Amino acid sequence: MSKLTPPRLKNDCFALPPGVDWTPVDDALDRLRARLSPIVGTEIVPAQDALGRVLAAVPVAARSNPPAANSAVDGYGLQHASTGTGDQILPLSAGRAAAGDPFDGEVPAGHAIRILTGAMLPRGVDTVVLEEDTTTDGDRIAFEGPIKPGANTRKAGEDVGAGDTLFAAGTRVGPAELALLAATGVGEIQVFKPLRVGVLSTGDEVVAAGSTTDPARTFDANRPMLLALLEDWRMVPVDLGHVPDDRTQLKARLDQAAVVCDAVLTSGGASAGDEDHVSALLGESGSRADWRIALKPGRPLALGVWDGVPIFGLPGNPVAALVCALIFARPAFAALGGEGWMSPQGFLVPAAFEKNKKPGRREYLRARMASDGRVEVFKSEGSGRISGLSWADGLVELPDGAAQICPGDMVRYIPYSSFR
Repeated sequence: MSKLTPPRLKNDCFALPPGVDWTPVDDALDRLRARLSPIVGTEIVPAQDALGRVLAAVPVAARSNPPAANSAVDGYGLQHASTGTGDQILPLSAGRAAAGDPFDGEVPAGHAIRILTGAMLPRGVDTVVLEEDTTTDGDRIAFEGPIKPGANTRKAGEDVGAGDTLFAAGTRVGPAELALLAATGVGEIQVFKPLRVGVLSTGDEVVAAGSTTDPARTFDANRPMLLALLEDWRMVPVDLGHVPDDRTQLKARLDQAAVVCDAVLTSGGASAGDEDHVSALLGESGSRADWRIALKPGRPLALGVWDGVPIFGLPGNPVAALVCALIFARPAFAALGGEGWMSPQGFLVPAAFEKNKKPGRREYLRARMASDGRVEVFKSEGSGRISGLSWADGLVELPDGAAQICPGDMVRYIPYSSFR
């Protein structure tokens, strides 16, 4: 089977309609969803090595599961037509049937045979009596009828039939998928190559953690956070390092990224200030779209294409960067990597807080589940409070309009695990 490599994105991929300014979150997500499709190639890999990979083609069962009719319990196999109501006594045939050691013969009508869990049903057997429901003297068994036809047996292919479709393309392979692939004899599968995402920090004030005691410098929290996030998403993170507020250096780094990455996340320089060089460079290339998203924390999201590679310019604030990455980059990267658009699963749970929300922007509050089943939010909404990210185990999403939240009101809680 030939491997296809999709074309790279065009420069106008993220262009906004004339006159669009503030964009509601749902509108922004809908636009991204409509414009993104897989940009990675495919490859054939052994199924046993496919954990975390995304299916590019539909796998088909090579054989049925179970491959033959078998016993679901330890007991005695017999022909249902040989039984009736009341006390039943049947002579035992010599031998037994065990998993991997089938009985080579036919059980005569009116006889029973010892059978163990997983053993193929011998010829002449269509029903199994549970061992605990019988007594035996070694030559005969006794049990009380009636029993149901086909009791305690599994039909061939009752789970999956040979030739059946196992999973849809776009499925990410996990332990459960590996089990079914193995059980149905699938040795190789076609998967998308993992999305390679570069992470680049920008700004003169940003330095490596612990490298200085100068309070005018900011330790780079975004790059380790975003690189780890990509690992958690089972993508290939590419550390593009840090560049100062120098357009020439930034251009050179983006040129390098376009060679080795399928997409790039930058942090900082995504707004419209004098030193916002990410936005400026994307503007010079004719591919920038300043998506002013009506959300908190966040707002500026600079989107563009650099030599065919999509660039997601995140805010420099780590809290805003994480929220924008979860809400926008995660589903976008899922689409680019062949997984299809991914919407995080949220749950309606009672609030353990109160809040008077103003209209105009969707808000994402750092939150965690309390032991009483209610969700609490971080004590401060300040986007500079990075400690709230690790305190939380998810986000509470508040709607775009005004809202008065009181303790006990139902709110939408999205655990961090829903973005994986």
